[in-house]
Amino acid sequence: MLIKGYNFGPLVPGESLLVHLGFWSNYLLALCSDGGCAERPVPEWFGEDGADVDALSEVLFDPAHWPAFRVPADEGPGAVVVYRNLEGDYGTDYLLTHPGRGYAEQIASWDGDFSGTGLAWHELIRIADGPSLADEGVQDTVTRFLLLLPLLTDPDVPEAASARLITALTAIGAPQDTVCLAAEHLLTHLARRSRHDPAWTSPLSGN
Repeated sequence: MLIKGYNFGPLVPGESLLVHLGFWSNYLLALCSDGGCAERPVPEWFGEDGADVDALSEVLFDPAHWPAFRVPADEGPGAVVVYRNLEGDYGTDYLLTHPGRGYAEQIASWDGDFSGTGLAWHELIRIADGPSLADEGVQDTVTRFLLLLPLLTDPDVPEAASARLITALTAIGAPQDTVCLAAEHLLTHLARRSRHDPAWTSPLSGN
């Protein structure tokens, strides 16, 4: 698998991993960790357990296979999430694909913390809710939304964000008794991160 403009290692389509138990804990649990919250995040918030997480970690972080999750959009930019499994430099890279450009643009990465630029809420929703059925990748809007969630760097997230996130987490198996807590942790972390840069602008602001 090749992504023009992204010249790193052995990419493989990762979409089949999305239905495996342990994926969402691997992907989102670190975003639940925040010094301002007393509760310790656990995989059970996503309907999973530690064994699920460990088993899928071996696949997600295999240096010989870098899973890439494609989020193609019907109109405007799409996205790709790549597990960069370079030994000694593990991380997650976030790319945007633009119509007519033919190559991907890396806008952010996660290496224990977020760096780069992200998306405003309305941009994230536009991509999540506008799948391109003609292209390979993730078509389910709930899954697309959660894959894009770490890119949310908007200091003005609307009140509707909480309900949208709770609905999405419930759809992927988060238990009713903890789903609100998980959503609160995620949004608290993302909001706190956004406030760190008052001059933030979206990479799509000029499009």
